Amino acid sequence: MPIIEKENQNVMTSVSSGSVTGSTNLAISGLASGFDWQSLVSQLVQVQRAPETLLENQQSRMQTQNTALGSIQTALQTLQNDLTTLSNPSFFDSVAATSSDTTLATATAAQGTAPGAYNFDVTQLATAAALQSSPQATALNSTDDVSKLALSSAPFATPVTAGTFTVNGQQITIATSDTLQSVFSQISTVTSGKVTAAYSAANDAITLTSSSPIVLGSAADTSNFLQVAKLSNNGTGTVTSSGRLGAVNVTGAMNQSNLVNPISDGGSGAGAFEINGVTINFSASADSIDNVISRINQSAAGVVAGYNAVNKQFTLTDKATGDVGISVQDLTGNFLTATGLAGATLARGKNLLYTINNGAPLYSQTNTISEDSSGVTGLSVTPLAKGLFTVTVAPDTSTIASAITKFVTDYNQAQSTIDTQTAATTDSSGKVTAGPLTGDQVTESLNAQLRNLANSTVTGLSGTLTRLDGLGFTSNGQNDSLSTTDTTSLNSALANNLAGVKALFTSSGTGLAAQFNSLLTDAIGANGTLVNEQTTLTKESKDINTQISNIETQVQAYQAQLTNEFVAMETAESATNEEASYLTRAFPVA
Repeated sequence: MPIIEKENQNVMTSVSSGSVTGSTNLAISGLASGFDWQSLVSQLVQVQRAPETLLENQQSRMQTQNTALGSIQTALQTLQNDLTTLSNPSFFDSVAATSSDTTLATATAAQGTAPGAYNFDVTQLATAAALQSSPQATALNSTDDVSKLALSSAPFATPVTAGTFTVNGQQITIATSDTLQSVFSQISTVTSGKVTAAYSAANDAITLTSSSPIVLGSAADTSNFLQVAKLSNNGTGTVTSSGRLGAVNVTGAMNQSNLVNPISDGGSGAGAFEINGVTINFSASADSIDNVISRINQSAAGVVAGYNAVNKQFTLTDKATGDVGISVQDLTGNFLTATGLAGATLARGKNLLYTINNGAPLYSQTNTISEDSSGVTGLSVTPLAKGLFTVTVAPDTSTIASAITKFVTDYNQAQSTIDTQTAATTDSSGKVTAGPLTGDQVTESLNAQLRNLANSTVTGLSGTLTRLDGLGFTSNGQNDSLSTTDTTSLNSALANNLAGVKALFTSSGTGLAAQFNSLLTDAIGANGTLVNEQTTLTKESKDINTQISNIETQVQAYQAQLTNEFVAMETAESATNEEASYLTRAFPVA
């Protein structure tokens, strides 16, 4: 709690607020009398403040005790949190699933899954259904004459960059403003007519011809023309583009996208189509194909749309796996027809196919085997590849052991915290210093109750396991902690007597979890003993603030009284001095 601070009082201020009249110069200590009365007043005031110092020391001890109680409560709350798990009987029924080959599958099991070995044979993984259009782009040019087709405007899949490329060791330099025909002419010129080039609108391809094998490219090339034109070495005198060159413009307005069938929205800018019953709207002049693809992917249609610039194909792929269909329909305009999706053949998805323990064939639309498809309650298996593997379900003794060990570790921490706050220490000179809670009956009683309970026998159990020390948690005989170094007994009990471990903690009313929880609630619950003690200390500390404030008010009044009286004395002394001086001047001594 805050402690009232005392400021050094200025004597002049005290006087000005008092009842003395006259010159304030007389408030200067000893000005008339020659007596340093301000020092005397200061000493007398400090004597009056002595009770405040005692109260402040008492309040400081209360604050230290409150902090100590808070640290104990924190440790006990952690311990009680552990009991939330250990008091639940179903926790001891926890099971774990282990895959014999984690490269083939992973598995988890919930409470209620029957322990045992489950042999899986996965013969097919699930895949997603897809619609894939045929190539929909028009050719680079409508005729074989490319004398007016500038590289910058040619609808290649990737824009041509300016720079150099090499044919038969001869370098050709191009700019994006060049026409495709001018590039052909340069190829012929630099190779002295040995290599000629031509474009076929029917095949949408460029062909290089020579009487001897053509060698294309060099490490010093700076233009991507050969790559964009899909021209690569084949060891012969004829090199033709490996695929059609015209590509769809997916970033510009859709009605200028270079599709074989131009996209229309019906003329109103309000085109629409459906995918799996979900409506997608578009404008042929305001939207790009990329815009619409993004709109599809963000919708609830359940598909992923895309465009493959290399194959010039549009695709719709189910987000979910399994042998299910994809329905498409143009409503206003022809987006699906123009992109080839309306007439595309469905590549059916595949279901996951498997058996369990050589039983009847089973399937799942996803690559997760749940209890819905397998009939095994609580078991979830995720196959990663085809093959044979075994999933073993057994009690999750590792998790149970960790929870019990954590409880004992937190018990030791709670007892250590209590010991630290209640113990007295002795220094090298033999001086004994009490801890914040030394002699505190509430805390020391709690310490004993925790110790007794940790070493007690649980009544009403039919088995041989009735105490914590039966799990290897024994008192070390030196302090209030339990040993946690040897887990042999715990692991053995979990492996051979899990029911006994469960009963030790969860037996109705008498189990360790219930008893510890009751004890802790009495200590740190809403009306717990430690909580109430903190409340009392907090109230008493506030009361001390009031007492200190009242004493300080009295001290200030006392200081003002003394100051006024000494100022009055200085005034009288000054008057006497003046009279004596007058008489001396009036009646000088002969």
